[in-house]
Amino acid sequence: MKDKLIRATAKDGQVRIIAAITTELVNEATKTHECMPTASAAVGRMLTGGVLMGAMLKNDTDSLTIQIDGGGEAKGVTVTAHHDGSVKGYIGNPKVDLPLNEKGKLEVGGAIGKNGYLKVIKDMGLKEPYVGQVPIYTGEVGDDIAYYFTVSEQTPSAVALGVLVDTDLS
Repeated sequence: MKDKLIRATAKDGQVRIIAAITTELVNEATKTHECMPTASAAVGRMLTGGVLMGAMLKNDTDSLTIQIDGGGEAKGVTVTAHHDGSVKGYIGNPKVDLPLNEKGKLEVGGAIGKNGYLKVIKDMGLKEPYVGQVPIYTGEVGDDIAYYFTVSEQTPSAVALGVLVDTDLS
């Protein structure tokens, strides 16, 4: 399936909905960085979060960088995204691969860690970039981005991000 981004509003513009399918993007990043499954899920969630947040930028020349580092074995993930959906990312340790958690899911929160910050740097063409940061909430990325929106931008939010890693590690 081809990657796509869908935007919608509800409640007379009071609710904004943005959804993305980023299978090709995550597969390409996984291959480029030679990621193990847990690392693939971590960088994939961050890339997808970047695509979603980039879609919210107002101008074509605006960009944002998202950094998360909670002291875990992933050694941090950084993503830069633009309004047009272009995104690039980096994971400090693409070989991190933790055992599945008690629910049988990839342990992204353990790989990221919880002793650090999620930082968002928005370059909107002003004299200085806007920088906001929040303590890591869970390390699972989606929860942390939602927490950032709620605390730093005073926008109550729900963010769900998932990366399915097949049994053949694709």
